[in-house]
Amino acid sequence: MADDLVVWATSVWAQSARDRLMIEGRDAERYLQSQLAQDVAGMAMGERRWSLLLEPTGRISALIGVSRTSDERFDIDTDAGFAARVATRLRRFLLRVDVVIESLQSAGEASSELETERVARGWPKMGTEIVPDETLPAELSMLHDLVSFSKGCYPGQELVERMDSRGASSPYRIVGALSDLSVGSTIDIDGHLGVVTSSAGGSVLARIRRTTSPTA
Repeated sequence: MADDLVVWATSVWAQSARDRLMIEGRDAERYLQSQLAQDVAGMAMGERRWSLLLEPTGRISALIGVSRTSDERFDIDTDAGFAARVATRLRRFLLRVDVVIESLQSAGEASSELETERVARGWPKMGTEIVPDETLPAELSMLHDLVSFSKGCYPGQELVERMDSRGASSPYRIVGALSDLSVGSTIDIDGHLGVVTSSAGGSVLARIRRTTSPTA
């Protein structure tokens, strides 16, 4: 299920209106490898991977795509309106490295048709399902497609590795359901209470508690 979702997101959502940045320089690969949750070392030219950019606390700063465009250049794409945040976070630890970070494109919002498909498929979006500095990686169903559990250190790794090694669950998870409830509404999904974060075309995404309601 998660694999199918990632395939859809790569072929459809990633090709939509996205903010884009360029990371270029002799140390671009080494720097990104030290900052991203995904393994980007040795990526082939033209290859693209999904990744999380985390805060040192382990909470999500951004969900991004990473593409290699040359030996010393990577392009990053993210949901509309979040390029500046990604650039600020990546610049935070720049120190004595040959790396230039530049914004390339600021995109508009996705079409209503694509938004309806996104919600029906269950792909989380920045600013709705993923709230920067709040959302935990473990809330995402496709976590294992966004991080590498075999690479070296990066900011936020400790929390990700600890929860995975202990089989720990986040207090919340992001799930989909058929409903016409509006964003912000309380929803009960199989006895789990939560709040609707996206609503379109008769489907919703919601951030729900993993524990069941006492009245369920």
